[in-house]
Amino acid sequence: MAKLEESKVKHILSTLESLEYGTIEVTVHNGQITQIDTTEKKRFSLQQTTPSKSQRTYKNSK
Repeated sequence: MAKLEESKVKHILSTLESLEYGTIEVTVHNGQITQIDTTEKKRFSLQQTTPSKSQRTYKNSK
C-alpha cells in the first residue's frame, strides 16, 4: 500500500472510531480511493410535555 493510500485508510479508521451513529461511504475509481463521505446522526430522546392518551384521566361530564 502506498503512503498516500495508508493515510486514507488511517483517516477512515479514525473517522470510524469517533462515529457513534452514521455512515462512512468510500468512493473508489480505478482501484484508488477518491472520496470519503461521512454522515453523522445525532439522536435525542423525546421528552413528553403533555400526558399521553394512556396517562390522561377523564371526568364524567354528567
